[in-house]
Amino acid sequence: MMQVGLLHPLFVGEVSGADLTRPQTDAEIAAIEAAIAEHAVLVFRDQRLTDEQQLAFSERFGSLEHTGGTGISKPGEQRLHPAFADVSNLDVNGTVLARDNRRRLYSLGNMLWHSDSSFKPVPAKYSLLSGRVVVDKGGETEFADMRAAYNALDNATKAEIADLICEHSLIYSRETLGFGDLTEAERATMRPVRQMLVRTHPVSGRKSVFLASHIGRIVGWPVPEARAFIRDLTEVATQPEFVYRHVWQPFDLVMWDNRCTMHRARRFPPNAVRDMRRTTVAGDAPTMAAAAA
Repeated sequence: MMQVGLLHPLFVGEVSGADLTRPQTDAEIAAIEAAIAEHAVLVFRDQRLTDEQQLAFSERFGSLEHTGGTGISKPGEQRLHPAFADVSNLDVNGTVLARDNRRRLYSLGNMLWHSDSSFKPVPAKYSLLSGRVVVDKGGETEFADMRAAYNALDNATKAEIADLICEHSLIYSRETLGFGDLTEAERATMRPVRQMLVRTHPVSGRKSVFLASHIGRIVGWPVPEARAFIRDLTEVATQPEFVYRHVWQPFDLVMWDNRCTMHRARRFPPNAVRDMRRTTVAGDAPTMAAAAA
């Protein structure tokens, strides 16, 4: 029988009694969805999933995003099924990418606070990350509770951000790290999209701030003022009491709700093997349409 214990006072549940390698009943899927609506992040230990099992489990929560058309990988460079985001540091032959490898440098953007696929017109719902090979030092994943962040704002700031619209793009987050080495074709796939800065969760009804390093503009604001303001909000949202740091154990599966959390990877030795495989459940609607509704 599935049980959920707390790993953080505000959010993050550790699920016991679940075997995700076998098909889940409708009741089990409903229990997981209820748990993630409450806790926003769920940790499942020792889930020795094959790719096929991870895909099957993930698809129980909705349609999956495919990685084609995003990022900088070229045909023939993918080592996984297109429904996986390869969050490893490995090439198609399983060799660790060189320190100056272009794909590795681009992927360092994952070390900035972000929400998966906020740069897409319909941002992601859930992400499910499987730690197939984890590193001994570093490589943690940190999560921040955007519901707690919203609650921490004073009433004047809540009123100020209520109707703000932000532009999200992979271009913005990569240029933050000094990675501007993008072709015109790549930039064309990364055109900014607009998202509401405040979201209301469709299940819990709780409000959250929808922040990400992908934000480069606030509609109607001067760019320097917008970026300084987003930086201030991010500092509030990622203060220690709102953050959980996950130290990976082999075959952990961590599932999180992108609609009310941010996350980031932490640094690890560049020559260490780290094989992490993420499936991503597509969102239901653009935030602009959701806000209008």
